Formats: sequence, C-alpha cells, structure tokens
Amino acid sequence: MSTAPQKIAVIGAGYAGMAAAAVLAAEGKIVDVFETSRTLGGRARAVPLSEETLDNGQHILVGAYTETLRLMKMVGADPTKLLKRIPLRLEFPGEFLLVAPRLPAPLHLAFALITAHGITWREKFAAVRLMQGLQRDNFRIQPDISVAQWLANHPTACHQHQLRKVMWEPLCIAALNTPVADASAQVLANVLRDSLASHRAASDFLLPQVDLSNLFPEPAAAFVEARGGKIHRQHRVASLRRVDNHWQIDDAQIYDQVILAVAPYHLAALVPELAASVGHFAWEPIVTTYLTYPEHIRLPQAMLGISDGYAQWLFDRGVLCGQRGMIAAVISARGRHLGIPMAELERHIHAEIGRLIPALPEPIKVQTITEKRATFSCTPNLKRPAMQTNLPGLFLAGDYVAGDYPATIEGAVRAGVAAAKAAALAANAPDKLPAQITEKR
Repeated sequence: MSTAPQKIAVIGAGYAGMAAAAVLAAEGKIVDVFETSRTLGGRARAVPLSEETLDNGQHILVGAYTETLRLMKMVGADPTKLLKRIPLRLEFPGEFLLVAPRLPAPLHLAFALITAHGITWREKFAAVRLMQGLQRDNFRIQPDISVAQWLANHPTACHQHQLRKVMWEPLCIAALNTPVADASAQVLANVLRDSLASHRAASDFLLPQVDLSNLFPEPAAAFVEARGGKIHRQHRVASLRRVDNHWQIDDAQIYDQVILAVAPYHLAALVPELAASVGHFAWEPIVTTYLTYPEHIRLPQAMLGISDGYAQWLFDRGVLCGQRGMIAAVISARGRHLGIPMAELERHIHAEIGRLIPALPEPIKVQTITEKRATFSCTPNLKRPAMQTNLPGLFLAGDYVAGDYPATIEGAVRAGVAAAKAAALAANAPDKLPAQITEKR
C-alpha cells in the first residue's frame, strides 16, 4: 500500500536554510523554501546596488570549513573557482608577519611561528607552548572562561603581550565576533583545534571571489529547483501553527516537517514557545566600509590586518572580485567605533589605508553597511538551543544552534545539514525518530 510523499518546508534561505534544502533535495525530498527577501543568504548575503554588488559583510572562510566546501561541490559551486585559497598569512604591515609554508602539519604552524617577524623568541616559544597545552588537554578548557582570562592565566602570559595583540586577539574577534573580554575560550579552542592544529590546508584562508549570495545560496537554490523543489522569494511567513499532525504555513500550505532557519530573534513571532530558548542572547555587530578609489589603487596583499586602528582587516576587492580600486574595511564586534559618527569613522579608515598606500587620493565613493545583529555574542557557557525542538516535526537550523562553532558560515551550514538529516529521518521513519539527534563531528 503506497503512501503520499512527506512534504518538508524550510523557512529562511540563509546559509543554514539553503544547506538544509540542498541536503534534502539530494536525498530525493521535495522541499519548499520560504524567504522574506529577494536576495538569498540571510546575514551573509549580496547587497545589489545601482552600480555594483557588495556584501553585507566581508566574510572569509578557512580550509577547515569542510561541510561548506562539501556542499558547495554538491550543488555545483566549484570552490577552486569561487574562493581564492591563501596559505595562512597574518600580516600587520610594519609590525607583524606570520606565513605558513606548504609543509605537513604540525610543521607548517611550527615553522610559521619560528620564522614570524615582529615577535621575540620568547613569544614564539610561548605560542608553541600554548598550542601544545591545548593539544595535551584535548582542546578542552574547563571551566569555560573568557579568552582574555584564559590568556592571562596561561603560564606564558608575560611573554605573549605582542603576540596577543597581533594574533590571538584578532583571531578571536574574527572567528567569534565577540570582544576577548567576553568571548568563550572553549569555542575559540574548538576553532583552533580544527584550523591551526589540524591538517595544513585547514588553516588556509579562503577569500570569496564572488558575492556571498552567489558563493553558495544561489547555486543551492538552482540545485533544489532542479530536483522539484521551490524557492518562494519575497514571501514572509506570517503564521506557523500545528494542525493535527502537520504544520500549516500562512493558513494555507500543509507540511509534515518544518525547518526553521530564520535569525534567532525572529523565532518568537513564528513559534512563541521557542522565544525563551534565545531570550538570553546578546548580539554583536559587523561594520563593513567600502571605499572606492581610482582603479590603479590596490593593497600590497589581498588581506591585511590593521593594528591600533578603527578598521581591523582590509580586503582588496579588485584582486578578489574584480572591483578594481575598491577596498573593504571590516570591524567586528562591539568597540569604540560605535561611539563616533559614521562620517568620522569613514575618515579614520581612509587615513589608516593611507598609511599603507603612499599618496592615496581621496575616495571617489564611500559606502558603509552595518549589520547590527550580525551574530550572537559568543560568551562562556552560553546555552544554545538544540536542533530538535520539543514540537513534533519542527527543527531549528542556524549558526546559533548548539554546536562546537561560533556564528560562522560553517556553523550555519553544519546546523542546516543536521536539521535536514533529522527531518529526512522523520519523513522516512517517523516512529523511529530518537529523542535527540546531535551532529556527528
């Protein structure tokens, strides 16, 4: 006796939602995706303007983003063409340079530290001891404390002042988007485990050479639609309620399973019962300023750090995306930049770029995009909601869902994959769905 195929909906077409939809489509499921915006990508998306397309934040990936890279390949988005792979290179011009050679791990990191410019031999050996201590403890920091406290408590703290300034703190803020005084040392340890302490390629920087929507969400949408699914753009889901053993969207469509892949602060409007699961979250911004100069202007490297400035990282969009003369300046997390007028901040950033490029002319155009709630604040012992809710057939997907990673593209993709597997299992054998499904790492 045949049964009707199970219908699955994904609400939200960011990286988590499109990862979930792509995995379901690959398993032969027909899936509907609902997205409020015309543009896919959520909090990592393209921003189409009249003359060019920018991103709402200049994100980077690393070689450790195994699920993101796997799904990109699955949907036909070739990482070798869409991402510029650069071996680990941390450069603060005139102050610090660390470059990892193409050697097997862990030699690549050891060699990079030993040959680094701008730090003393004591600092180099202190950094090696810190990483060795993490490995000895299996990258577990118990109890979880702030990154600032963890670094201060380490026996080599007195020998790591400069290295903390140009390596540990910038890596923490870039990865966790949370100030070091508040950031979780355990989550940073997870990131270091899978990047610096893993195989050599895991620490590579992967810089997008297309806008963030075309990096994965749009190819994933084409993949889903080619397999019978549907992407409902500019469709804001107004209501989601349980009807018998199903879920009803907007008093119309009926689905057996629903994956909620919206930003956490939108949960309460759709499912009030879930509001408490993220009610204790705080939020961190990301500010990205795009400065357009004459086409011959370019940075010495595709990506550079800024020490003691308002900007934290600079990216040459000409080298990466073909937008010649454009430099993107990124400021992650809370900081002093939020206390000054935007025009003043943009002038400071222009001056900081001018210290790297002699005779820098005034910018032709300056555009700043502020994502006020770009990520949750990744604090110690933060309780994050599980992917599987207490409501039958309802799953959560997003970079905020419980997991090892902070709010990153990889965290979002992993959450989407886990939710898709749970929804597919529920569709195939609803009576065998376990009480809790956790992501296998």
